[in-house]
Amino acid sequence: MTSAQHPPVLEVVEYTDPLCPWSWGAEPVLRLLRTTLAGRARWRRVFCVLFDEDDDPAPDPAAETAWYARYVEDITAYTGAPRAARLSRVAASSWPCSLVAKAAESQGRTVADRVLRRLRETMFVHGEPADTPELALSAAQGVPGLDADRLAADAASADVRERVRADRAEARRPVPEVLSVPGGSPHPGAAKETADGGRRYALPTLLLRTPDAYRVVPGWRSYDACAAAVGELCPGLPAAPVTLSAQRALEHHRSLTDPERALLTHGPWPQAGAVRVETGNGPLWLHPQEAQARPVTPPGPSAVH
Repeated sequence: MTSAQHPPVLEVVEYTDPLCPWSWGAEPVLRLLRTTLAGRARWRRVFCVLFDEDDDPAPDPAAETAWYARYVEDITAYTGAPRAARLSRVAASSWPCSLVAKAAESQGRTVADRVLRRLRETMFVHGEPADTPELALSAAQGVPGLDADRLAADAASADVRERVRADRAEARRPVPEVLSVPGGSPHPGAAKETADGGRRYALPTLLLRTPDAYRVVPGWRSYDACAAAVGELCPGLPAAPVTLSAQRALEHHRSLTDPERALLTHGPWPQAGAVRVETGNGPLWLHPQEAQARPVTPPGPSAVH
């Protein structure tokens, strides 16, 4: 029997937002978990819409930007993820990048992963959040295998908007286990109160489900914590973490932070031709073709030979 005749019984639901700093910091763990569970779990992303369309504008945008830049700096001190040397503004809305990320899913998992990664980096590498349709679509330019015209049409469609609206609503129906979460993490992941008095998942949160049970892994957690939750639902899963050679990881992911390189890869580093991009607190490494394909390259990249 083929794997298609026996679909995975485990579903991993990732509650996220392209512009969430904790979700950005969790990328090493989540990338490793996705690689390890490949073919053995169905992974579904739910876009929470962290910055909503009806949010009131800040009375002092410059002060808000300075505060938020410090907030991101504090988070990256925990996660080790890169941050932009300068943040131009706080994102006006998560809708444009969420629509583009959701639209990209119809072009396959690899394309969708790479588009979402580009959208995250607009905020945390470039300091220019993709908070308009034009910026979000521009960020995706040059992704291998992407049909840009189709992406633009889908992102503007009523169907994709409804899917993001459904994501937003789902993220505001958290399971009881996250209403109160013990500490022990700089971001334990207890559900956040919303303006209307409701609750939404903290980001990121993983909801692991089988037909008979579920487990939830909220907030900033280690790979071991995620793997333990998987094992409780599906004994024997996951197997040992699946790492890739440094060359293969860079070819597959196209973009690696130092924390990702340390967790996801094995073998010598840096790879010949890898392009180093400086950020506010450490490098981002790009596959050379990725560096050439990007519509905007931050100042300061250099190829390693």
